[in-house]
Amino acid sequence: MNHPATLSHRAACEADLATVVEFPRSAQELFFSYPRASWPLTVAQLAAAMAERNNSTVALLDGRVAGFANFYQTQANELCALGNLMIAPWARGQGVAHYLIAEMERQAREDFNATLMRASCHNDNAAGLLLYARLGYRARDIVERRDFQGRRVALVQMEKALP
Repeated sequence: MNHPATLSHRAACEADLATVVEFPRSAQELFFSYPRASWPLTVAQLAAAMAERNNSTVALLDGRVAGFANFYQTQANELCALGNLMIAPWARGQGVAHYLIAEMERQAREDFNATLMRASCHNDNAAGLLLYARLGYRARDIVERRDFQGRRVALVQMEKALP
């Protein structure tokens, strides 16, 4: 008999990094979640991101590390910006991203008294754009960037008011 998947979360720790660096399956997937990183993602690159960011968090699906996210920007009593959102390939389509974003919104409210959450998504990341739209994020700006191959891409900057 199938049981419903159990989702939980905790603060990310150094021991999680070797697992998380395996989540991006291609240079493009890595670019979507960590544009400044170089392919393939290494523990050292992810550790550096964790060191300069806030609230690195892992989502667990039935006890297995299935997702990772943090804040690359925090302004107390104002906003938090979601970064490095990565979901394990085996866990995609099972609600992990939805759960983890909701948890990061909760942390933004409780830890930083934020009233706004920001997220950025590249134009060719249709799954990400559709997910954020379903969760109530709205585009606030579109800026030009260069992808990992030097091509012009549009970075859609989104935001959502936090109740």
